[in-house]
This record gives sequence, C-alpha cells and structure tokens, in this order.
Amino acid sequence: MGSNPTAPAMVYASLYSLCFINRQYTKNLALQRMERLKIFGGNSNPLLTNALCKDLCEPLSKGVVKRFSDGEIMVELHESMRGMHVFVVQSTSDPVNASLMELLIIVDALKRASAAEITAVIPYYGYARQDRKVAPRAPITAKLVADLLTVAGAQRVLTVDLHAGQIQGFFDIPVDHLYASPVFLSYVKNHIKGDLVVVSPDAGGVERARAFAKKLKLSLAIIDKRRGGPNVMEVMNVIGEIEGKTAILFDDMIDTAGTLTQAANALVDKGAAAVYGLATHGVLSGPAIERIEKSKLERVIITDTISPNDRTKACAKIEVLSVSSLLADAIKRIYFGDSVSALFG
Repeated sequence: MGSNPTAPAMVYASLYSLCFINRQYTKNLALQRMERLKIFGGNSNPLLTNALCKDLCEPLSKGVVKRFSDGEIMVELHESMRGMHVFVVQSTSDPVNASLMELLIIVDALKRASAAEITAVIPYYGYARQDRKVAPRAPITAKLVADLLTVAGAQRVLTVDLHAGQIQGFFDIPVDHLYASPVFLSYVKNHIKGDLVVVSPDAGGVERARAFAKKLKLSLAIIDKRRGGPNVMEVMNVIGEIEGKTAILFDDMIDTAGTLTQAANALVDKGAAAVYGLATHGVLSGPAIERIEKSKLERVIITDTISPNDRTKACAKIEVLSVSSLLADAIKRIYFGDSVSALFG
C-alpha cells in the first residue's frame, strides 16, 4: 500500500480544529459562567470598588445604601440577585461601626434576594486588633465580627493582611487571606534604591517583616521598644546592621503613626541613610498625618484598602498604591474554583 503524503497534514489539521473547538467551548463556558458574577459595594470605599469593577470588566450592581433620618441603614437592590455569586466590597474602616453594619445589612439583603453565593470582600478587617483577651473580662471582638458575618449570610470572606493570622480560625466559613506584598515588592524594586534593609518596627511584626525581607533577599533588623516605667520615655534599641543603609519599615497598618515615626527617628539617629514606611492599611487616625509630616521618614507607602481622605491625599510624604488588580485576580479564581494561594507562589 502506498503512503499518502497528505495524511500527516490532515491529522495535524484535525487536531488543530479540535483544539480550536475546545478553546472556543472553554471560552464560551467561561463567558456563560461570568454571567453569574455580581459586584456590590458599600459606602466605605467606592474608589476601590469602581477600580475593581474596571479590572474585572464587570459593571457595579445597581442598588443604594441610604439612611433614614434617625440614622438607620436601608439597603435597596435594584436588580435580580437570584442564583448569582455576589461579591460585596466593604472595608470596615472609619466610621467603623457604620461600615460594619452596612456590610451586615447588605449581606442579609442578598441572602433574602436568593443569591446563590455571597462573598464578603473586606480589604480592611476592622476590630482585628481585638483578637484575644489582653485583660480580665475583655471581649474578643474580632471573633464577634466573624460570627455576625456568618449569621448574616456570608458564605466566604476575602480579606487583605489580617492583623493576626489566627483570625481566620474565628470563622466557620472559608477565608481567603491575601497579602499586599506583591504590590510593595514591585514598588520597592522600581522606586527605592541603595543598600536596603527591612526593619520590623516592633517585636510583634517580626514574622511579617522577615517574610518580606526574604522575598527581596535583604537582611532584617528589629526595633526593640521598651519603657523604663510610668511617664518615662521609651527607649528604642535597634537590632541589626542599619548604618549607612536605606531602611524599609514594614508593617500591616499605620494608625496614629506613633510607633512608625518614633522608629524612623531612632533609625536615623543610629545612622540609617534614609527611612521609608510601608504598610497595607492606612488607618491614619488622630495626629497621624502631623506626625508623619514632622518625622524623618522620606516617604510612607500605603494601599487603598482604606479609602484615603483629603488630608491623606494632601500629605506630600504619603503615596497610595492600589490593590484592585490583586483583589480582581482573587475574585476570578474564587469564581472559577481555581487556587487563590497560587497568586503568591
């Protein structure tokens, strides 16, 4: 029997055709499944919610969160949520209690509107610092918030840089814990030059700072803060080599900026060439802005997990990076049932 020289070409053409059909089927299936995706946002961080919708190429679901004259919160959904997988974007930031209550009521409204799945996207998880009893008869409010979210109807939580990782164990539903470190890694590589060292501003943040330093292949230093007694100024000892180096103070949040600015001043006094502050959550309450402006910090870099107010935007030393693309990637992976941890591999 003679060989047919066109046979291999025909086989390859058939295989290519099958692959093309398979790709088209997969694409059509993905598009069909994306039709079940809904994004709904509260009032705490509309800029991040809109950026997230843009990254996902999905419109923001129609609805309003409003208040009665006595302050009660009212939620109205202006489109069908039946059978949908809804992601509710709401940071429980200032005003903390109002933001939390908004989130709970939105989730309850979605549950009663027959949403198939409800994921609470909480870029900043408020009350996270109350994760244990630090005194007799003290509450563990981080656990209480977890219970409230579960009872309201949330079936999954997506959050960024929890103050304490064990908070994930407070939930009886899945928790996807993202890290803003990829955003900061890119910034450091492109904008901070010189002989660098990562510094933990206190003993509690050593594990976090060590992981960040490992990714950048940098050395680690630690600030040991001690108070000699009541009304005695804190003494800061720097453990590690920082003289002549550019120090990167790395933490999960900046609240009143007391620890951050004192640490920066101590590093400069010990010979650091420059000091940068990096933190995921810019709470920036009370005198934080004034302290940063008067400090020896070159620059403070935060993310938009908390919506920056006008004072934050006006501060020349503060720069805000966005985590919208990170959250968008995580939402896609949750929606399609893919691995979220692969984002950090």
